[in-house]
Amino acid sequence: MSQAASVLKQMTIKMLPFSDAASDDLPIGQLLRLSLFQISVGMAAVMLLGTLNRVMIVELSVPAFLVACMIALPVLIAPFRALLGFRSDTYRSAIGWKRIPYLWFGTLWQMGGLAIMPMSLLVLGGDVVHDIPFAGEVLAALAFVMTGLGMHMTQTAGLALAADRATDETRPRVVALLYVMFLIGMGLSAVIVGYLLRDFGNIRLIQVVQGTAVVTMVLNVIALWKQENIRPMSAAERAQPRPKFQDAWKDFTAGGQAGRLIVVVALGTLAFNMQDVLLEPYGGEILGLSVSATTLLTALWAMGALIGFGLAARWLSTGTDPFRMAGRGLLFGLVAFCAVIFSAPMNSPTIFFAGAGLIGFGGGLFSVSTLTAAMTMPAEGLAGRGLALGVWGAAQATAAGLGVAIGGTVRDVVNAAATSGQLGEAMASPATGYSVVYHIEIALIFATLIALGPLVKSGRTTSTTGGSAKIGLADFPT
Repeated sequence: MSQAASVLKQMTIKMLPFSDAASDDLPIGQLLRLSLFQISVGMAAVMLLGTLNRVMIVELSVPAFLVACMIALPVLIAPFRALLGFRSDTYRSAIGWKRIPYLWFGTLWQMGGLAIMPMSLLVLGGDVVHDIPFAGEVLAALAFVMTGLGMHMTQTAGLALAADRATDETRPRVVALLYVMFLIGMGLSAVIVGYLLRDFGNIRLIQVVQGTAVVTMVLNVIALWKQENIRPMSAAERAQPRPKFQDAWKDFTAGGQAGRLIVVVALGTLAFNMQDVLLEPYGGEILGLSVSATTLLTALWAMGALIGFGLAARWLSTGTDPFRMAGRGLLFGLVAFCAVIFSAPMNSPTIFFAGAGLIGFGGGLFSVSTLTAAMTMPAEGLAGRGLALGVWGAAQATAAGLGVAIGGTVRDVVNAAATSGQLGEAMASPATGYSVVYHIEIALIFATLIALGPLVKSGRTTSTTGGSAKIGLADFPT
């Protein structure tokens, strides 16, 4: 009987990619419950970067420049992610909690931002009459900042809590499970929100967004309940001096390749994310797709990212250099943006959706590859894996925010010139502004490839995976 149970256990581990992520300190039930916070963050990401930007631009007729600035606000908070993670590492309380306070208050910020979001957007779009100057802009900015701050705080503290409870052997698989749950949350919420908004109206918008706020609170409370082991601290322990963030940063930058890697991450993320605020409006304005249809773009993006993640696992298992994999992701990005550009003159939603999926695939492959390189970067002293992840996330999210703002601004400026006839009769089309943004992203991909070149040459020794090593989907953290 014991031999049969052992065989059954081994078969289960082989068939279920994350069954071996559990440990005695973090059973599979508690791990799956903890991963619910990633579902809520994925829901908020869909609302901010997918549904709401299209609703504001197309249905509420808000200028794309203003929409881009609103969406960029929460993303630009991302540089503080490394500091938030470091502070939760060194947080001291009489109760003994370290991560739970950050996870709880992050949940409150995220829920509060989503709760006031729909009315703020209606004021911004002029559907609510008022006499207060810039009331819509201020309220919308407040809602986006609150939601973004909550997302970053919740995700940083939640990932750190999972890493604390996992063992050295299971930690990469645990963090990988949380990454996949984030993508699943984005994909499922994109489908659900798209279905609920198929008959768009102001009341329905309020119901959907505020319903998302309620679900966020429920999921996160379930996720954090009794997850952190409490070890009360004495007054003497709390009075001890804390480590300094500057010292840890010096240790990290002493790795040698840190500066160039940050440049590559920033340029590549800028290349893939300038279209974030424009992809769904492009489908609605140029190709005439409905709100429900364009919301499915996020699901396609998440599916493409998951496929890229799985291929990265397979390629790394054969000893492929992570920097070379990043280059492959950039090349797929070139194909993706070309497909999106040609979908307008060919009036082909099929090519457009294929391009959206390839954007997710190329961007996901690029992100996983650069993250793997950051994880294997040599560091000493206080600089550890957590700081490397924080810096990688900060560089990526900051570039994403700048890309959103630049993309919306360029689209507005170029379209204003094109529709007024300043660029000639052939360019007098609303698709011109979008096309210019996509061509800029192609140029940025070439710039990223140039910056990546020296790392490909020096990165051959950074790969820690031999050709005989077995690495599956669950072995890659994010």
